[in-house]
Amino acid sequence: MDARTFRLGFFFAAGAIGLAFVLSPAPQSAPLLARPLVWQLCAGAAVLLLLAAWFADLRAITAGLAAAILCAAASLLLLRDPAVAGSARGGFWAIVIACWLSAALCVVHLGATHQLRRNRQRALDLLIPLLFGATVIYLWEVAVRGFGVPPVLLPSPSAAAARFAASLPILATDFVQTFIRGVLIGYVIGCGAGLLVAILAHRFEFLGRGLLPLGNFFSALPLVGIAPIMVMWFGFDWPSKAAVVVLITFFPMLVNALAGLSAAGHIERDLMRSYAASYGQSLTKLHLPAALPFIFNALKINATLALIGAIVAEFFGTPTQGIGFRISTEAGRMAIDMVWAEIALAALAGMAFYGLVTLAERATTFWHPSYRT
Repeated sequence: MDARTFRLGFFFAAGAIGLAFVLSPAPQSAPLLARPLVWQLCAGAAVLLLLAAWFADLRAITAGLAAAILCAAASLLLLRDPAVAGSARGGFWAIVIACWLSAALCVVHLGATHQLRRNRQRALDLLIPLLFGATVIYLWEVAVRGFGVPPVLLPSPSAAAARFAASLPILATDFVQTFIRGVLIGYVIGCGAGLLVAILAHRFEFLGRGLLPLGNFFSALPLVGIAPIMVMWFGFDWPSKAAVVVLITFFPMLVNALAGLSAAGHIERDLMRSYAASYGQSLTKLHLPAALPFIFNALKINATLALIGAIVAEFFGTPTQGIGFRISTEAGRMAIDMVWAEIALAALAGMAFYGLVTLAERATTFWHPSYRT
């Protein structure tokens, strides 16, 4: 982003705050100047935005983020007024626009920043998604409370977070039932079986020709169709959910691992033959190392597929615990805040699981060209 656009954006954000002093935050609400703390926060944000427009470089990011925080605090304070919550008008939304615009300018400018030291670049890569996520959550909060959206349709993030904090024992039980028992066990069995079958298919070519179409057939089976069958076969507890996860994770690992085992070049294979290496030696020293990027690609894909499969399988029969069971029952009771708390639990578990697989990939395949700087 060039300096002119950067400066103009901060001027627009400061102008939005100035407009908030003119417009009323709600039809029957006190004006902004009648709220000492709110107008002081807005005035401070306007000063910081003008300062950021003056800098129009990396120094402007600190001022812009501070202004966005002040605007967010001012808008959330306004929402504590019953006259504003549910019937917010131009003055309130002008503050929200200023907050969003300031944060967006900072995130875009940070995203365009390159050629930093390695540690600073890592910190920046972590900061950008955090800022983006915080902005989305803020906009969700003010939109739901400002427009007065009924909680049964969409609760605010603060309501979902409060329910999450108040339901930690229930969430812990659901996490153990769904993730620890259903997802992890099925994930290990499915990925392990897919890798072993891929090795056999690589060793014996006729197996590859016969198993790939069969694996493609099983991967195309609808989840809502096989989940009830697994419940009938393995019962209502976690083994049926693990069986669904096995079916979901098997084929991606089979295809990726088989492609990776065949990725070694002709020169490397001729070299192993010239050393009179056995298939086991070629497998451990050539084919498996070459297949590691493909294997980890399948592991990352399956990290999310396994969680989705286990949750959906719980809709078709489960004990009185589990993420899928809780979502189904609480949705029927119109307790949508609890539903969103369970969704947040599943999202956090999925992100953590994916992150652990990614860290293992980075530690194992650091030699790969994609990690070279």
